[in-house]
Formats: sequence, structure tokens, C-alpha cells
Amino acid sequence: MGKLVDVIDVSKIYNPGENEVRALDHVNLSIDTGEFVAIIGQSGSGKSTLMNMLGCLDTPTSGTYMLHGMDVSHMTDNEQSDVRNREIGFIFQGFNLIQSLTAQENVELPLIYRGVPKKERQELAVTALQRVGLGKRMDHRPTEMSGGQQQRVAIARAIAQAPPILLADEPTGNLDSGSSREIIEIIKNLHKEGRTVILITHDPGIAKQAKRIVTISDGRIQSDIINPDADVSGEAYEKNRE
Repeated sequence: MGKLVDVIDVSKIYNPGENEVRALDHVNLSIDTGEFVAIIGQSGSGKSTLMNMLGCLDTPTSGTYMLHGMDVSHMTDNEQSDVRNREIGFIFQGFNLIQSLTAQENVELPLIYRGVPKKERQELAVTALQRVGLGKRMDHRPTEMSGGQQQRVAIARAIAQAPPILLADEPTGNLDSGSSREIIEIIKNLHKEGRTVILITHDPGIAKQAKRIVTISDGRIQSDIINPDADVSGEAYEKNRE
């Protein structure tokens, strides 16, 4: 495995000066290709800022962020957008689906923005939806689906063009325990197929599904451990949540 993500002495400061807030404070983090890493922290810990940095949604105040050998730290918005489209599939807590579009149309939408030809994007969308068990619900709109099914659509959208990194931000935050378990299993299977997964969460039970757990607090990484209980069963998952 080669190094995919390399965060080097990165800080993010808001309101520089007397009332400055150090959302990230000299953070160092490396992630190899094919890893499954959970970044856990409570509200205000800096995990959301770190996620934005890893996802090329924000740039550091200081330090360097290398992604796939590219220095993305000081890229323009357009350059970062290009990197995001090529390298990262996002799964968000709020699903972020367009209510007026079908599942297939929601999955196709970012492919349209990427200039993928119609026939190819239709094939990619169908394949991705089948991968997450929604082959028979491709024509349904979000209002006709459960929360777990909507999150599956969001996962299909994230993986349709097979980006090397899957960045999941609280992917089960709006789901019941049964749906949460199903979504985590899908994410774990995607990792087993070779994708690098970075999972952002505040939930220890969710974090324990990953093979490596990074804990962040007050903008600093407090621990970075290999998790011996990564491949737990659904029963152990429920126990971890209690």
C-alpha cells in the first residue's frame, strides 16, 4: 500500500488575532491506500474541519495537505473541485438528494457535471444502485423511500464512478439502528473491495467498525490506534452503541 493522504503540520485558524479559534492545531495524519480509518471526536473537536480539509472543501491556514502525491493545500477552488470529482466520493448525514429526481437521476446528476456521456452515466448509475441493493427501486423518488434506502442512494451516487476515496460524514446519524447496521455493512464491503474509507463520527460504536481509529479533540489528534475488534458482528455493533 502506498501513502494516499498526508496531512503535514496543518493548522486552520478562524478570526486570526485576539479572538482567534484554532479549529486545527498542527495536525499530522497519514492514510495509506486501502485503509479503513474512523476519525472520532465530539462537537467542536475539529473533526468537521479536518473532514473539510481531507475532502478538499477547505484549505489550511498553514501546513501542507498531499493527496495522491498532489499538494492540494493552496489550490484554487476550481482546482480543488477537479480533485474532488476525480478522487473522492462523499456520503453525508443528510443524504443531500434532490427530492424531485428518481434514485437513478440522483446518482446520475454528478456524472452529468463531470461530462460523462449519457449512456455511460446511465450504466454507471444502474450498476451502483444494484451494488447497494436498490436495483428494483431506481425509479422511486426520495419521498417514496425510507431513510436507510435514501442513504443507499447517496452511497450509490458516491461510488458510481469508482473514486479511490470514500469519505463518510456521520453516515448513520439520521438512521435507526437497523438501517445503521445495513449502511455500515455496505461501507465495510466497499472497503473490502479495495476502496480507502475515511469515516467521520462522534459515535464510538460506529468508530469501532473501522480498522484504525483516530481521536481528535481541541483541534489536535489525541490518539491513533489499530482496532483489533474491527470486523465485529451486528450483535457486537449493537453492544458497542450501548
